[in-house]
Amino acid sequence: MLKYHFDWSIITSGKYFEWLVSGLKVTLELSAVGIVGAFVLGLVIAVLKMSNFKPLRWLASVYLEFFRNTPLLIQIFFWYFGSYKVLPTAVNEWLNNTNFEFAAAAIALIIYTSAFIAEDIRSGILSIPKEQMEAARSAGFSFLRSMQYIILPQAVRITIPPLVNQFLNLAKNSSLAMTIGVMELTYQARQVESYSFKGFEAFTAATVVYLALSVSITFIMDLYNKRVLNPQRS
Repeated sequence: MLKYHFDWSIITSGKYFEWLVSGLKVTLELSAVGIVGAFVLGLVIAVLKMSNFKPLRWLASVYLEFFRNTPLLIQIFFWYFGSYKVLPTAVNEWLNNTNFEFAAAAIALIIYTSAFIAEDIRSGILSIPKEQMEAARSAGFSFLRSMQYIILPQAVRITIPPLVNQFLNLAKNSSLAMTIGVMELTYQARQVESYSFKGFEAFTAATVVYLALSVSITFIMDLYNKRVLNPQRS
């Protein structure tokens, strides 16, 4: 019978511990950039989808259908291998001089997740009685001003639960960035396994960290929802 000697000390101290901590730091940075970027872009796409200007609605629809129905891994590879064909030369030069792998993964995560967030926000907007938009327009507000001051604040409150799910998915999907060399948590866990042959310990540690990250995001968003969006219910 094969006996496996567990050695948890390799992930609690020494260089392997430092590798995992370094990977966690990159994962947190990538997740933070992705969450902020995806929310902002998703908000813009949702507004365009609700616009009265047909070309903007068509553009938003194409965006949503394309990016929601293509695998995230393919999109990561696209931005990593093909960004020089799409982005301006100055942008590509700047990315190459900073951290191109990180940037390519962040762009893919932002664009992919924003397509789902846009639909969640649009559902929240549609749940607001249309009379509120009509009243705002009658009061002299433009479409964008009506969205900004009246519709979107209510819609965001309604869409907090699905938005939390999208943020959690983004944090977990960041692990795919290892495929293009981003030294995030999964990449570093694989490195620990390769050098120490302690795959069980390395990936158990990574699993626990991802679980803690997911629980933390859920707690923070619930706290924000109670203290900021719905203070009367806290």
